[in-house]
Amino acid sequence: MERVQFQQEQMLAELKDLGEKGLFSASEIKHIIKKRTAFETALVRRIPNKNDYLRYAAYEMGLEALRRKRVARLKLPKSAPSISDHALTRRQFHIFERALQKFKSDVPLWLQYLRVAQRAGARALAGRIAARAVQLHPRTPALYVLAAAHELAHSGMGAARVLLQRGLRLNAGAAEMWREYVRLELGFVEAVRRRWDVLGIAVDEDEKDGSVVGGEGRGKGGERVDRAEEEAMGDAARRAVMDGAIVRHAIDAAAKALPTIELFRGLQTLIAGYPAPGSLRRSLLDHLDVRLAESLPGDAAGVVLRATRGLALAPAEEEEFAGGSTLVDALRRANEEMLAALRADTMTERRWPPRDAMAGAYAQFVEEWCGKEDLDAHLKLYLVGSLHALIKRQTETPSAILLAAHVRLLLALAHLPAPPAPPSRILRIARRYTSTTTITITTTITPTTPPGAKDLWLARLHAESAHGTADSVAEACTRARRALPTCAEIWLWGADHSSSSSSSWEEFERLLAESMRDAALRDVHQSLLLRVAESMCRGAGGSDGLAAGTTVERRARVEHMARRCLPSARVWARTFAVLASPKTEAGTAAEAEEEEEEALLREVYEYWRGTGDVEEATLAWAQWLLHARKRGEEAMRVISRARHHGAGGAAVAQRWAEIVRQQEEAERQEDKGNDDTGSAESAAAAAAVEEAGDSGSKEMSHVAP
Repeated sequence: MERVQFQQEQMLAELKDLGEKGLFSASEIKHIIKKRTAFETALVRRIPNKNDYLRYAAYEMGLEALRRKRVARLKLPKSAPSISDHALTRRQFHIFERALQKFKSDVPLWLQYLRVAQRAGARALAGRIAARAVQLHPRTPALYVLAAAHELAHSGMGAARVLLQRGLRLNAGAAEMWREYVRLELGFVEAVRRRWDVLGIAVDEDEKDGSVVGGEGRGKGGERVDRAEEEAMGDAARRAVMDGAIVRHAIDAAAKALPTIELFRGLQTLIAGYPAPGSLRRSLLDHLDVRLAESLPGDAAGVVLRATRGLALAPAEEEEFAGGSTLVDALRRANEEMLAALRADTMTERRWPPRDAMAGAYAQFVEEWCGKEDLDAHLKLYLVGSLHALIKRQTETPSAILLAAHVRLLLALAHLPAPPAPPSRILRIARRYTSTTTITITTTITPTTPPGAKDLWLARLHAESAHGTADSVAEACTRARRALPTCAEIWLWGADHSSSSSSSWEEFERLLAESMRDAALRDVHQSLLLRVAESMCRGAGGSDGLAAGTTVERRARVEHMARRCLPSARVWARTFAVLASPKTEAGTAAEAEEEEEEALLREVYEYWRGTGDVEEATLAWAQWLLHARKRGEEAMRVISRARHHGAGGAAVAQRWAEIVRQQEEAERQEDKGNDDTGSAESAAAAAAVEEAGDSGSKEMSHVAP
């Protein structure tokens, strides 16, 4: 308690000054002392808790915000700065320093401390915090980015560039750091261009697009321009800078160090949306496309990224896109480039992606744009028509990925005033596509499932469900299961479709029996049993004919699974979790029904235990007894039974001890109250203080965490 007493003595001078200025009354100062004493007492516990420091800092932030409000409201006469003017802010920093002594490895804590210092205007302190954080955590890219932003705002471009380059040497695989490095160089070029416009330094006329001229010495966003670096440039260097030579060098370094599609996608988004002259943006995107083609020549996503470059420029060039013609041209160019890649005779060469990969990328592109609500219907029909024409022109068997996408698009656009195909034609197309794919599978020497076959059959089933009859749906389900016998999604689709009929459970029983006829359908059988387990959720019912809403129905399902099926431990675990879930709002069950539910849950536990998964089953049953029924002694008997079962008993006992310890800790936390945790509580406390009242205890209640 000596440390608590020491901290109390340190606050006397500031509290006295606050009282003499009339900012806080005597009762409020007593309340502040009481709250600070409680916080200081929590900080000296044997096992430190980060949330104690955060709550303390949040309280001090709220107190400082309240002090500023009262100073502004009381309109105190100007005088020499006193201790209370800066003591509360200094105390916030002191709390964070004490927290970091205990939690040096906590990166979010460093980030929060840095933001607090920046908000308080402590530039020198923020720089020291960033330097210490980077020194302790050299593998954390976010720290380099924040530190570079601080250096750029207060020390200049050179320091920020050196700091990011140092971070890139240690974190060459961090895409976000490369993106921020390119952003930094883009900002430098734009800042220099604006400054030269002010100074009247001659630049090529086509570089000037009527951008707003910034202030002398600073660019957009307040970036500082190093005059020494600027004055060292000659005419050729100025022209190279304006042409983006520095940014190109950064792109080259990024592409060499991290040739991934995520990096190129992030750089394209950055450059296309950056407020720079249009000619500079287009030249940089051209250079990025060249590096993308060199780094990822066989990547389908890379082909799409290069093709959609014009579409990425659309948000940044709103004036050009105002009439809509530029958007149409960009969409047409992107579509034609991807079609050319799909139709290329040299598809097997290294410079082209694999056929199915490119087909999937093109299908995703068409579906994404056709799914945009604000896109003109004629453009959607153009894309669907291009996809259909591609399918018809292919000499080989069309990719099932393209066929599935075509059927899905026909179904999705059937609501248009002029749909691409009527319902009868959609059905004919879907049936023809699945027949073609089925013939391909059965005529090969080694039967294989082509990529996209599952999606094609699912699209056919959706088409039959939307525009066909009940008999056609049943026939399609049967053919789909024969074509793809090991595809669980096909079986589950048929099971879900039958759940709306009165004989849904009978249909499901038939599917379960059919899935046990072949050992290759083991996974399908387990997926169906998992769906049965989901149907036993208490409170389920209504239009779902598969749902088991009563205890009698659930018991029948459990007995059917145990006697006529082959459930695994995973199935019994899911069944136990569903049956042990809390009741819905339908009401509380009677005592007799609760006993029946407990007996059913005990049976499921024994079945689960019988699969050999004794440890998980025992812990789940014991936790349910402890939490749901508050029968701790019986739970301990269950654990003791598992301990004497054989190997693994010690592990069960250890895990159970950890569960009990966590339960006790949760109960202690609940007794203390529902306090907020994490970094959000500081912002919440400060926001609450912003809405504080005029005076008295009402204001102080807002300050309390």
